[in-house]
This record gives sequence, structure tokens and C-alpha cells, in this order.
Amino acid sequence: MMITAIVLISADRKAIPTLGEALAAIEGVSEVYSVTGQIDFIAMVRAREHDELADIVTGRIGQVPGVMRTDTHVAFKMYSRHDLESLFSIGAERG
Repeated sequence: MMITAIVLISADRKAIPTLGEALAAIEGVSEVYSVTGQIDFIAMVRAREHDELADIVTGRIGQVPGVMRTDTHVAFKMYSRHDLESLFSIGAERG
């Protein structure tokens, strides 16, 4: 089972142009989004255990020059359009 975490990242303004690629290069980071609002980036992190997640967030993401602050949210359950469509299509083929 994989643990998925959403990491909200505040960055030093000077680092923003290059920080996204540096974050995306970290092992365990599956995607990085530059976003509008009070934070600068959202990183999707996947790990096999909580110790590995802690290492990725504090030992890797938190140590990248230009990262000012992180706010990590561990996901409990994932919902997707694909899952919902397949759920609602059960029995729809019978008519």
C-alpha cells in the first residue's frame, strides 16, 4: 500500500523560476504544480511507509534551496472521475 501526501510549498520569490523542476526531480515526488494563491507549489508525494514520507518531506523537499515552508496533508482515500464513472455504470448496460 502506498501513502499519498499533498505537500503545499511556500518558496522564496527568487527561487520560483527553477524550484518546480528541482522539486520534481526528487525521488518520491510524482508531480509538482505551480499554483496561484498563498502557496507557490503543490507536490504529490508517494511513499511506502511513514518514515519514508517524513524523509522525503523534511529531508529532501525541505532542504531544497528556496523552500521556505511546507504543509503536508496525508491522504486517506482517493476518489477519481474514472472510479465514479465505473461505479455508476454498473448495471447500466442491462436494459
